[in-house]
Amino acid sequence: MVRSKDACMSDDARPAESLIPYERWTDDALREVVMRALELAATAGLPGEHHYYITFRTDHPGTRVPGHLKARYPQEMTVVLQHQYEGLAVDRAAGTFTVRLHFGGVPATLLVPFAALTGFADPAVRYGLRFQAQMEAPAEEAAPAEPEAPAAAPEAPAQVVSLDAFRRRPARD
Repeated sequence: MVRSKDACMSDDARPAESLIPYERWTDDALREVVMRALELAATAGLPGEHHYYITFRTDHPGTRVPGHLKARYPQEMTVVLQHQYEGLAVDRAAGTFTVRLHFGGVPATLLVPFAALTGFADPAVRYGLRFQAQMEAPAEEAAPAEPEAPAAAPEAPAQVVSLDAFRRRPARD
């Protein structure tokens, strides 16, 4: 490949804004990894010590979270799929998954669009992904949000899970 001097970027030049949505395509491809991982768990269960931390925007269009959880987690929430989950299902056509979990002994069914994901991790193998939530409403009519319950005092402070600990690091020579 031959480049002219004019085609080379200097160290202080900014890269041109791409007319091709590479970042969006990359996010979409990585969301496919999460879809497949959830489909595996839905059909065959989680093998070995695998378990998933899934972080998503609760304020994303189409996300359905019971009011008491929405009040505790108005923007973002992390759930863990390990031993006690049921009804896990992936709907590829709708671009969502549903799962039934228990919060303080109270069962709750969550419906989460894959576009709402901000993180996914499988700590058993130190694997993690981060996403930018795609906050625009889907082409179809967005599902109506459940009415919010009055804010209740949290039972315990929310835990923030850093996905950096689960990222693969390059091997050193």
